[in-house]
Amino acid sequence: MNHPWILSAVLLILGTSLNSLGAAEAPDPAKLDNSQRIRPWAANPSYWQYRGQPVLLLGGSKDDNLFQILDLKAHLDEMAAAGANYIRNTMSDRPDKGFEVYPFLRRPDGKYDLEQWNPEYWRRFANLLRWTFERDIIVQIEVWDRFDYSAGNWHAHPYNPTNNVTYTAEQSGLAGDYPQHPGQNKQPFFFTTPRQRNNTTVLRFQQRFVQEMLRHSLPYPNVLYCLDNETSGEESWAVYWAEFLRQHARDAGRDICITEMWDDWDLTAERHRRTFDHPERFDFVDVSQNNHNKGQLHWDRFQWARQRLSERPRPINTVKTYGADGNKFGHTNRDGIERFWRHLLGGVASARFHRPDSGLGFSPPAQASIRAARKLESLVKLWDLKPANERLQDRQDNEAYLAARPGKAYALYFTRGGSVQLDLRQHPGQLTAHWINIETGEWDRKTVVEGGRFVTLAPPLPGHSAAALIPTAR
Repeated sequence: MNHPWILSAVLLILGTSLNSLGAAEAPDPAKLDNSQRIRPWAANPSYWQYRGQPVLLLGGSKDDNLFQILDLKAHLDEMAAAGANYIRNTMSDRPDKGFEVYPFLRRPDGKYDLEQWNPEYWRRFANLLRWTFERDIIVQIEVWDRFDYSAGNWHAHPYNPTNNVTYTAEQSGLAGDYPQHPGQNKQPFFFTTPRQRNNTTVLRFQQRFVQEMLRHSLPYPNVLYCLDNETSGEESWAVYWAEFLRQHARDAGRDICITEMWDDWDLTAERHRRTFDHPERFDFVDVSQNNHNKGQLHWDRFQWARQRLSERPRPINTVKTYGADGNKFGHTNRDGIERFWRHLLGGVASARFHRPDSGLGFSPPAQASIRAARKLESLVKLWDLKPANERLQDRQDNEAYLAARPGKAYALYFTRGGSVQLDLRQHPGQLTAHWINIETGEWDRKTVVEGGRFVTLAPPLPGHSAAALIPTAR
């Protein structure tokens, strides 16, 4: 006698479902050549291409180490339905929500064996890679998250010598407690590489972990690699791991794109130049920490970074857009939405809302912004435009932002209503302004304007609004 519940249980363990039986087999990612992988767009390397086509990366999700969540497939389906195609996935394992697991095998005595894997951790990671690939969602992996290895998170971690049977404190040089904030960079875990303290005992297991991660991820074309989460570490650490990942990818015949994320909120700080000034090592840059800034300063710092990269342009990603009501930084929902849209019109290759409560995650306001951005993109491709605030007059501070291809198309963002004068002297003839309500993600009214002069533009609503101005169809 057949028992469907037994089959369901077996399939759950295997990471599949009854509904998937008999479905068409998914394409094999390993059969796609390097030209199909996520990489800087050949025609405009400030943006990405995927499977040979330019792509704007937009996203938001409810967690950072997304492969660990138990409803991952449903969450990815929600994202795809809203037009999101970009996630952040830290390889983090800190059990702060109760469902996370560590990558190493835990023995019956409660100690971890760093020579053996926990299959569940890697099964979850494999599912994330497969399901995002099937949905054309780009995954930006963060290999190391400094918060896993300090304060309370370190107390239970398998790398802590008090918790494993693989090495002692004396052998590893690691203590049982590092109470300082990880930004102080006191944890020896991040000084193991040959040009630092050459801690071969710990480095061997770090290498083994990264090799296992790459064994799973390298076949997939939809993966970007960021070495650390907002690090204040030494440059030697980043250089070592960038070279380590690159060499393993080459050995596998794969092209990959790598960056590092520095902690400085000021993009003009010297530390950011470790990535800005080294295109031979870092294929893109991540400027998420600019999202601690507000208003015109937020825009200006980003434009400084674009200019810094102008001789050797690369994609500029923002995988963490801060700002949500009630978070510890004092940033609001309004801050998060403004930052997302300023960066979009400013020229980012990716924009993603940070997870709650530091960001809007995949909340209704975040979803509305993503839908609104896709509507804007349906009329004007942002990679065809350039930031052009100089074409606005009668503009108040942080009132409106413009990207344009003069004479062809314009994208305009208003933070809270108002009005500006737009210079359309290079564009004789009629244009139609297609207004989008960012707060709902829906179309609003259309207005027709006459070009060849300065034109006053005001959004239909007092809140966040965007408009695409394109030649009026005849």
